[in-house]
Amino acid sequence: MFKKYEIYKKDKYNMLTVEVQGKTLIVREISDQWGEECHTFVSRPEMMHWAQNRFRAADYAGNEEELRSIMEAFRSI
Repeated sequence: MFKKYEIYKKDKYNMLTVEVQGKTLIVREISDQWGEECHTFVSRPEMMHWAQNRFRAADYAGNEEELRSIMEAFRSI
């Protein structure tokens, strides 16, 4: 049994989820541009490091609220 967390979901082709399977965290990123990408992490700090590099503040200039909610969702896992 594992828990699944939704980080964001814009539609059925643009979403990001995290599955927690014991100590393993599996991040699935689905986009209409790139298809599905799957990242596996063995610790929360490793996942947070990836998230901070993937969701950079410069990419969300003018949309800081969306970035804040994404990072808050990662922290809540």
